[in-house]
Amino acid sequence: MSPHPHDEDGDPRSSSFSGAEPGEPGDRSASATATASEAAPGGRSKRSRRKRKQLPLWQETILLLAVALVLAFVIKAFFLQAFYIPSESMVPGLQVNDRILVEKPSYWGDNGPQRGDVVVFEDPGGWLGSAAAEGPSNPIAQVMSKIGLYPTGGHLVKRVIGLEGDVISCCDDQGRILVNGQPLDEPYLADGLQCNGPEVNGCTADWETVEVPEGQMFVMGDNRSQSEDSAARICDPALDTACTTGREFVDTDLVVGKVFAVVWPRSSWDWLERPETFADVPDPR
Repeated sequence: MSPHPHDEDGDPRSSSFSGAEPGEPGDRSASATATASEAAPGGRSKRSRRKRKQLPLWQETILLLAVALVLAFVIKAFFLQAFYIPSESMVPGLQVNDRILVEKPSYWGDNGPQRGDVVVFEDPGGWLGSAAAEGPSNPIAQVMSKIGLYPTGGHLVKRVIGLEGDVISCCDDQGRILVNGQPLDEPYLADGLQCNGPEVNGCTADWETVEVPEGQMFVMGDNRSQSEDSAARICDPALDTACTTGREFVDTDLVVGKVFAVVWPRSSWDWLERPETFADVPDPR
């Protein structure tokens, strides 16, 4: 009997088929092996040789810019916004031209400002001079302010002293502001004040608010002698009368968010927290 033709002289073809006849299981195994080899990462299949289609550089740039703008709008609308301090009304904690960050999630839903929070709010009307209300004049800065990357104008930064139902009065024998009869110890105030009430009247006239109306708040700057705030609207130095109530309250719907950090300049980096003294204020009667 003559030997099988594939066995002669160690024909290398014998190793490819493992001695199996065409159509036998060994043939199918070899075919699968060959297919797997072609499909492997190092194989020479047409799929591996096919290149992905790349966008032109200018299209990728436009796409990335569009995504960045959308993210910036979303962040400004719901999460964070940058502002700057335009005046001395919050000295010493916040200096003129400090860059601050305002967060918004704390006031989502039914939550609102709390006593002691430092908040940014829109001008209720006539609280700001024309220059501060206009905002940036540079076209690039105007565009950046729209997406929250540059401070905007038309806003004020103050500390919340009282909320709806509260009665604020000035002052006790130590010159302290009282909220619902509870005096506030305020270590964050500027040094050298004659009293913690507004010094626009030289601390010569005591005053008391009516109950803060629903949905409104009473705010004051930490530099009480240099702050256009709620108290300044009760005690107007241009009037010869005693302190009287007027347009001193601010609608809480005008609040943009709570100041939580000073981010520039580097020497002023700081985190802001609610002072403990406000935890002792009793609920309104």
